[in-house]
Amino acid sequence: MSWAWEYAFGAEEAARTAPPAFIAEVEHKAAELVRAAEAQYVHGRAHAELDPRGSDITVRGGMFAYQIVVRSERVYILQITYLGF
Repeated sequence: MSWAWEYAFGAEEAARTAPPAFIAEVEHKAAELVRAAEAQYVHGRAHAELDPRGSDITVRGGMFAYQIVVRSERVYILQITYLGF
């Protein structure tokens, strides 16, 4: 298994209704998070500690909340919020 990101819960449904430019910003930042997590947790599947705290990231047009699950080698986008700025 290799590191990747994916939508979780209702975030995928919200992504279908948000403007494409905003979704592109979210997906670009999610890809950056994946690369950073992959570099920090080289042996992700063998990780025995707690997962890091999730956080919020502001992007052009809104924000999104994410959580890293190291043993699954995934960055989950939990919620996206389009604010139109």
